[in-house]
Amino acid sequence: MSGVADVVNHLLNFPENIEKFISTPRTHDLSENENENENKGASSIPVDILDTPKEYIFYLDVPGLSKSDIQVTVEDENTLVIKSGGKRKREDGEEEGCKYIRMERRAPRKSIRKFRLPENVNVSAITAKCENGVLTVVVEKRPPPAKPKKVEVPVA
Repeated sequence: MSGVADVVNHLLNFPENIEKFISTPRTHDLSENENENENKGASSIPVDILDTPKEYIFYLDVPGLSKSDIQVTVEDENTLVIKSGGKRKREDGEEEGCKYIRMERRAPRKSIRKFRLPENVNVSAITAKCENGVLTVVVEKRPPPAKPKKVEVPVA
């Protein structure tokens, strides 16, 4: 019976980093562009993507970073790139006679995310703001093309 107990115990004890083995879901036409060589050593920024009738809204967690630490660009006309330098300032406490006795908070690592945008977006109308550790990037959609009118011409 110990063989069954070992199997059940193994199945219930997932490794803490199991997320690495689960493929990330794709969101409509917004697929993540993964280039392993370019992103080597950079961590991934968690993101939620909301598809509304007029725009795509990206919500990214960037705790401890200011807006000057974050870059939002568009490459190759349809790739949204979000980078952070991974620097965070420690609180001033290094005055004369003062020193940290414990430092457990990790400084953020260099991070990058790339998303291939669909053809229906207006890349010149992208806005971004960073408030309370959340970066919000709004990508405006273009209006759908007008449907062709059907005009009947009478035959004489």
